[in-house]
Amino acid sequence: MSFALLRLAALIICLILPTTLTRAETLPLPQSLIGAATDQGEALFLDADAREAFFPLASNFVTQQNQAFCGVASMVMVLNALELPAPAVPAFDPYRTFTQDNVLDSRTEAVLPVEVIKKMGMTLDQLGGLLAVQPVTVAVHHAADSSVEMFRNQARNALAAPGQFVIVNYLRKAIGQERGGHISPLAAFDAESDRFLILDVARYKYPPVWVKTAELFTAMNTQDSDNENKTRGYVLVSKK
Repeated sequence: MSFALLRLAALIICLILPTTLTRAETLPLPQSLIGAATDQGEALFLDADAREAFFPLASNFVTQQNQAFCGVASMVMVLNALELPAPAVPAFDPYRTFTQDNVLDSRTEAVLPVEVIKKMGMTLDQLGGLLAVQPVTVAVHHAADSSVEMFRNQARNALAAPGQFVIVNYLRKAIGQERGGHISPLAAFDAESDRFLILDVARYKYPPVWVKTAELFTAMNTQDSDNENKTRGYVLVSKK
């Protein structure tokens, strides 16, 4: 990677982190996780084998607008990164973009009402169903039906290809964070350290982090009581 691209990547990583005030209130990371904006985190990015998803996602990075909207924020990031035809936004007229206010419409309401999302968030299968109303190809994978090797290969291949994205649904406490189920996109993979970069949409709580593949898979391979005790997992998304 050129020096100019290195500095650009470092700048974007810093920009997508919370503001100084918010960062002071974020929770400490366990030793098993590596913050993306640390020296070690930046080095992992430079050595990453698969990072095609990083810049499209970083350019569209949003913070979930409430504590139940991690799935909604992840959808917005991926749909904008795919450069799909977006709804009109009166405040931005004549420009169009997906937002956490307009990505939920009459089509998604038939899949999962917004009032339910505001109270309970969404499950892995509901995330797949909500994405499927858009002109995208969606593949939902429960961890129980996968393996750490299958996940590593599929996610790495997607992150290495333009126009393909991975959203993970995992249990925070399984990777040492606080505390329940969460959804965020992946942005890169480093083979030497065997770590994925999670662009955590709860930026008021945690920064983007590098997590070991096995630990992330273990966190996905947890039962979700809101989804008939099926395991969490990951969604592969690309344009149709």
